[in-house]
Amino acid sequence: MKFASLVDRISGTGTDGWAVNFAAWEAQERGEDVIVLSVGDPDFPTPRPIVDAAIAALEAGDTHYTEINGRRPLRQAIADRFTEHTGGLWTADNVMVMAGTQQSMFATGLCLFETGDEVVIPNPMYLTYEATLRAGGADIITTEQTAEDGFRLDPAELDAVCTDNTRAIVITTPNNPTGTVASVDELEAVAEIAKERDLWVLADEVYGELVFEGRHHSIAAVPGMAERTVTLSSLSKSHAMTGWRIGWAIGPTELINHCATLGMALAYGLPGFVQEAALEAVTSQHGAVEEMRTTYRRRRDLVHVELEGVLPVLVPQAGMYVMADVRAYGMSGLDFAWALFRATGVSVVDAGSFGPAAAGWIRIAFTLGEDELREACRRIAAFVATLEAT
Repeated sequence: MKFASLVDRISGTGTDGWAVNFAAWEAQERGEDVIVLSVGDPDFPTPRPIVDAAIAALEAGDTHYTEINGRRPLRQAIADRFTEHTGGLWTADNVMVMAGTQQSMFATGLCLFETGDEVVIPNPMYLTYEATLRAGGADIITTEQTAEDGFRLDPAELDAVCTDNTRAIVITTPNNPTGTVASVDELEAVAEIAKERDLWVLADEVYGELVFEGRHHSIAAVPGMAERTVTLSSLSKSHAMTGWRIGWAIGPTELINHCATLGMALAYGLPGFVQEAALEAVTSQHGAVEEMRTTYRRRRDLVHVELEGVLPVLVPQAGMYVMADVRAYGMSGLDFAWALFRATGVSVVDAGSFGPAAAGWIRIAFTLGEDELREACRRIAAFVATLEAT
């Protein structure tokens, strides 16, 4: 049988990084002694008021078609929250609700880019973005946020790789996998490049509510950027709603209308009861996000302390991951991850899957309780003790 080549073309170069995670899931289902630190799925339950909102909607019969681009009250609530964060005036017409950040990136790419367009992305970057943006034929140009510079944005390097074919820059702040948060100066420098070269900026801000020190800043708030920025986010990480599959894109109304046309073919609207749950999450003030953020900060510090002297660790400013440097042991991050899993049952991700800038690093998710994290770190330390530095 013959299959279309599109899926092969958009598969991306980093998707093999998930193999250890899938193996850990399978081992877990077999009842084996594994500790899964390879996926950013919060261990918290979705806050009860959000679940109750979904149940109430289901019991009221909210199981039918909904508006293609999302219900207006939810879109307005998202716009209101974004207005509070960025200033300006955002309305429901600037928002399209979709099934998570990945679908938002996929849809935005299909609506903006054609074959031969170039999209510049600093790496490390979330490993499926290459695939989602290539779907429309865009060429991905990467620059490196190097370990030596703390994996921070380098606007000059972004500018240097732009050509007449460049149509957009993608930034992820806070970053996955590094946990770095772009400063106002860095965002303003990227904004100047976008304005001078007439580029779009696609800003992934899904970890924006999980900043531990300082605060998250949106590039859409920089003067002159509202009309050329698409901001992507979701409730997956901030509200422990990964399985609910709901996120959004915020941008100029013309683009949102274009995305809505595409949305008819993608999903024909999201479930109403999920949108009612999301409305509760966006508008409620029950303190769940602050509680999760405090817990993640404590877990981050635990992993840092436990691995100090074992592996060099990049302490994240935000998110739910710690990066650890394994280059001293003469193996790739992927080889290290497989060897660690086979020897100890602890699964981590090869950070090099997120881009060559992170080659030789691993990503450790601190999405389990403190006892399990401490045990995982103990196993990692015991494994590292068996290795010889090169």
